[in-house]
Amino acid sequence: MGKYNITEKKAKTAAYRGLVSQRLMEELKDQILNVILFQQKYRDKSYSAKQLAEDLNTNTRYISAVVNVKFNMNYTSFVNKFRIEEAMNILSSEKYKDLNMEDVSDMVGFANRQSFYASFYRINGMTPREYKLNARKSANKDAAGKGEASKSE
Repeated sequence: MGKYNITEKKAKTAAYRGLVSQRLMEELKDQILNVILFQQKYRDKSYSAKQLAEDLNTNTRYISAVVNVKFNMNYTSFVNKFRIEEAMNILSSEKYKDLNMEDVSDMVGFANRQSFYASFYRINGMTPREYKLNARKSANKDAAGKGEASKSE
């Protein structure tokens, strides 16, 4: 061990997770998805777990427990997942090819470019710019392949 006092990290178990019944957990899961995904609250930079809890007439501990148990991530990662999925669609779309990264980051709900880049890299293993370039290359190859196919017909 030497001079560093290093101890093995123990897996934490959140006691409150067991306090939420399965029925309530399923109901809250559906309600959370409805608000965050279908109502697209993930686009709102200031929409917090606290606001979500208020909207669903519950508390943040229940929100946290449901997101952790049902989606295997924390609230921020959960919301960022939807933001990144939308950003990927935007970055690979010809319609939005002239947008800069700050515009894309803003459109999908990130408060700043740095958190956008960090989340994007964490999920995809590449930067948004790299993703955009790869998407463009793929689109160009597909277009070239279709052109070749129509010539041979």
